[in-house]
Amino acid sequence: MRKRLLLSAAASLTAAGGLLGVGLSTVMASSPASAAPTAKPAASGPCGTLPLSSTHYTHVIWVWMENHSYNTIIGSSSAPYINSLAQQCGLATNYHNISHPSLPNYVAATSGLGLTGIKQFKSDCNPSKKCSTSAPSIFGQGETWKAYEETMPSNCFGANSGEYAVRHNPPPYFSTLAGCPTFDVPYPQLSSDLAANTLPAFSFVTPNVIDDMHDGTIQDGDTWLSNNLPTIFNSSAYQSGSTAVFITWDEGEGGTSNDCAQNTTDVGCQVATIVATPSTAPGTVSGTLFNHYSMLKTTEDLLGLPELGLASSNASMASAFNL
Repeated sequence: MRKRLLLSAAASLTAAGGLLGVGLSTVMASSPASAAPTAKPAASGPCGTLPLSSTHYTHVIWVWMENHSYNTIIGSSSAPYINSLAQQCGLATNYHNISHPSLPNYVAATSGLGLTGIKQFKSDCNPSKKCSTSAPSIFGQGETWKAYEETMPSNCFGANSGEYAVRHNPPPYFSTLAGCPTFDVPYPQLSSDLAANTLPAFSFVTPNVIDDMHDGTIQDGDTWLSNNLPTIFNSSAYQSGSTAVFITWDEGEGGTSNDCAQNTTDVGCQVATIVATPSTAPGTVSGTLFNHYSMLKTTEDLLGLPELGLASSNASMASAFNL
């Protein structure tokens, strides 16, 4: 990743010159095609605190929210924290989910499987012989990992329970994954692991169906993020320059297409994605076409893991966000 440093710096300078005098809010509201990478200083926040040369990303955290297209989140008065974070860190303005409904996105993003490989998950089914895959996933590539699931009754719980939705928890769907009973854990374990400095290499965080905006409101999700992300940002793992955080939504809404990874015209295929790292300049905006496969690719590259499935043929987010 260090070899990208000079290229990333040159790209940022070029973009900043091209957008001189244009406010970040204008860039964020523009169409994906017109949004170019840029950087605008912010007064304070969790990003831009270290040069890339002082970071070494050995931990990656994904936080997944639910069922809102880009244009319902970015610029929303119901999401002040999210929009503030987007301005303080990095925002991908042309980022896409894979398909619909929820479960195919969770499985595809963590395995690199294409539409054929995720077709059995179209019903948002509970884990079973017919609703699982033997494909490899980022959870089993040899690195340490945990999935932190809010309101999950017990480890690797394979059915819906109250505000916990198993379809938002991908490890139980990988039939050959040996570590689910040990490493797929209730959410409170995250704060304990951060405090003990035992964060795994890869962390997958899922709020419950109220807090992820699926059944709750945008404001519910915004409040949850404002209450929980600072615990990550204030941790030694993050402040030392070893942890990168991605916040994304599983899928957009209101569209008609189920083939979304490269679809730049269907509103239901575009979601907001925020990249928060110490080396990402505040106000960084990228209009490059990214998707959940891109996030998988970027994560695997940062952690030194092989790229699974379609991760290898989609764009990395590393250069755009100075990782």
